[in-house]
Amino acid sequence: MFVLGIETATQVAGVAVVNEDRLVAERFVHNRKTHSQNLLPMIQQVLEDTGISPRELGGIAVSGGPGSFTGLRIGMAAAKSMAQVLGIPVTAVPTLDALAWNVTGVEGLICPILDARKQEVYTCLYNSRD
Repeated sequence: MFVLGIETATQVAGVAVVNEDRLVAERFVHNRKTHSQNLLPMIQQVLEDTGISPRELGGIAVSGGPGSFTGLRIGMAAAKSMAQVLGIPVTAVPTLDALAWNVTGVEGLICPILDARKQEVYTCLYNSRD
C-alpha cells in the first residue's frame, strides 16, 4: 500500500511516498515560511516521481507536532483535504517520534530536540529497546 508522508513541523518541508516499508520517493525544501507555497507542488512532484496517481494512495501520514503552529496547520489542512477527497485515512505522527525513528538500530537513549523558539526546546527521551 502506498502512503504519502507530509512533514511541515519544522523549517524543512518534506513529502515522501512509501510502499510497505520501502521509501519510493521523497522531496525536501529548506525555505523558511514557504510551506504554503511549496507543499502542494512537492506532493505533485513526488507522485509524478513514483508514477502513481493520488487514487492509488492507501493513506496519508502527517506530522502532528510539536513544531511550528502555522506549519502544522498547513500540513494538516493539505492531508485532511486530500484524505477526504480520496476517501483514505489520515494519521498524525508525533514529530519527536518520527525524529527518533530515524536512528533505529542505535543502542541506548535517543533524545531528539526541536527549537521551540524563545530559548526553549521541544524534546523527548526514548530508550532504543522500546
